Amino acid sequence: MGILDALSETGWFPTLRRHRYIKKRPQLQTVKMKVRMDCEGCERRVRNAVRHLKGVTAVELLPKQNKVTVTGYIADPGKVMRRVARKTGKRVEEWPYAPYDAVPHPYVPGAYDKKAPPGYVRNVVADPDAAPGALASPTEVGYTEAFSDDNPNAACIVM
Repeated sequence: MGILDALSETGWFPTLRRHRYIKKRPQLQTVKMKVRMDCEGCERRVRNAVRHLKGVTAVELLPKQNKVTVTGYIADPGKVMRRVARKTGKRVEEWPYAPYDAVPHPYVPGAYDKKAPPGYVRNVVADPDAAPGALASPTEVGYTEAFSDDNPNAACIVM
């Protein structure tokens, strides 16, 4: 939105308000994808596939991690993924990893992934079926809350 749009909304330029309905712009979104990139040619194909989409403001490629981050005013994130798959012929999936800090139990067998980039584990918070032991059960949460330092009287109830 520029200054002319702001002035037209206040009524200074009534000729600029010809449209009956003002189309709203989508919100700024970030789409993270996992795409296998072996060489510089693969990187160039992926970048060119996404770069010309409407609303894309930045494309970041991390070939060692096989990660593509697209930032922009994108209405449908699935459209970006379909475009990359169609233009490059490569398999595209959502970024399945999360930082160690974001996962409660990062070393549970389903969460720890040898193929993950350094500092990342499989995102079990978004997909709990991937590692059933990674999230705390209700009984574990109850024990943790009963013996926490925040509530000193809870231990007296158990005894």
